[in-house]
Amino acid sequence: MPRSVNSVASRTRRKKILKAARGYFGARSKVYTVAKNALEKAYTYAFRDRRNKKRAFRRLWIIRINAATRQYGMSYSKFIFALNQKEVGLNRKVLADLAMNHPEAFKAVVDSVK
Repeated sequence: MPRSVNSVASRTRRKKILKAARGYFGARSKVYTVAKNALEKAYTYAFRDRRNKKRAFRRLWIIRINAATRQYGMSYSKFIFALNQKEVGLNRKVLADLAMNHPEAFKAVVDSVK
């Protein structure tokens, strides 16, 4: 009995890898095995950095809130503590947006917890 090789599936699998590696430099976009390794590493970085992005944005929001609260004579930690005491339901993302784009609204929030 002749050897059966599913070349259709093999070609499809390789094409999928090479299509995903388009735009990579040199052999990383041309040679299947090199492209596969490059994609594996890229997917690892993507997985890791989807989580790191959340941390980075939270840090950025804290920096912005801290800078804004210090204009009104308060530190970040005292401001957040006061917010929690007053049970104000604004998260850091919203507070940072208010601090950057709507300073008068942010001042009202700071005055409400002072």
